Amino acid sequence: MFNANRKKFFTQMQDGDVAIFAGASHVTRNHDVDFRFRQSSSFWYLTGCHEADAYLVLAKGIEGVAEECLFVLPKDPLQETWHGRRLGPEGAIEKLGFAHVEVNDEFEMAATQAITAAKRLWHSVGANEELDAFVAEICANLRSKSRLGEQAPQTIVDYAPVVNEMRLIKSPDEITLMLAASKISAEAHSVVMNQTEPGMREYEIEAMLHHYFRAHGGHADGWAYPSIVAGGENACILHYTENDQLLGASDLLLIDAGAEYQGYAADITRTFPINGKFSAVQRDVYQIVLDAQLATIENCKVGNSFHSGHDIASKVLAQGLIDLKIIDGDLDECLENETFKKYTIHNTSHWLGLDVHDCGEYYIDGKSRPLEAGMVLTVEPGLYFSPNDESVPEQFRGIGIRIEDDVHVTDVGSQILSDGVPKEIDAVEQQCAK
Repeated sequence: MFNANRKKFFTQMQDGDVAIFAGASHVTRNHDVDFRFRQSSSFWYLTGCHEADAYLVLAKGIEGVAEECLFVLPKDPLQETWHGRRLGPEGAIEKLGFAHVEVNDEFEMAATQAITAAKRLWHSVGANEELDAFVAEICANLRSKSRLGEQAPQTIVDYAPVVNEMRLIKSPDEITLMLAASKISAEAHSVVMNQTEPGMREYEIEAMLHHYFRAHGGHADGWAYPSIVAGGENACILHYTENDQLLGASDLLLIDAGAEYQGYAADITRTFPINGKFSAVQRDVYQIVLDAQLATIENCKVGNSFHSGHDIASKVLAQGLIDLKIIDGDLDECLENETFKKYTIHNTSHWLGLDVHDCGEYYIDGKSRPLEAGMVLTVEPGLYFSPNDESVPEQFRGIGIRIEDDVHVTDVGSQILSDGVPKEIDAVEQQCAK
């Protein structure tokens, strides 16, 4: 898969081009403790290398410079005793499928040789400060020697837009990994839906989720993003992560959580009654959100614009708010005045992949881009009624409901990657009662 990704990028290069990519480094958490390492998404996409401080150089049509070379940390028994095993050049050749691998101490010399011979340099300014400084120094040095016949690359091309668009269209291998991430995530949601009881604390539910993610193959920490476990009115805080409050029997619990599997993210949200039964008011609001989600998923077809789904969800949610007598006026008037936005707050979808909010443009030439086969997006409408909003009838205050699934656009419609967790009202109650 990673070799295919490099070959695809290689087709975008011209003879005389050099592209340089830097992997991630360890980041200090506090004092001498690092955060758990996570590779840069685009570097992982091109290399499959899980180690820190690696580099990749691609060259096309340049005599004496290898078409691709990966630079990794050297084998070092002492460092490996303290910090873990390293691939080393031989291991990288064997396990990652590269023809040429060097230790990263050789990177600066090899990159200097490649850049000196390049007509165009692919480099994403701002992605890595140390690499920025290195490239700037080489180019400045070459310009100072122009009278000696040396020349800096004539053009610097940002590789990020090209790699981002490549990453937006998922290959079958990537969909397989995303299905695995979604399966683990859906099963975890189903488990906690069954295990949640009044009187528990939100962090107990968070711990169940993270245990399930990690125990079933979730990468690194197991999760793709910090889990949101929001009971009652906490659900009205969109990125609530304190996860420390008691769960009340009459409240709903909103869980927004997803596993990461071999670098790929799932992103699922479910909202369910802590005591196992929706109240009449909760049912009414929940059904509106569910109807909006189902209508939007139905719209996830090749050729439909990305933002058309949000428009569809907005219409369903606005009509529901009118029916609940929370907003006044007819549908067209409410949509024009955007009175519904106070209660819907966020957009309905985003791209999903190696990053939870994955890369890829949402507009092409100023217009919402059409959906294509291979794209994966979330569909996550919601309604939120602040506990302090006295303009809302009292029975609705403090209710926050979001329902989110991961949708793969195919040539024959949409595939819901995360369909393994219940969301219909009766099915949710049955899962809570198991």
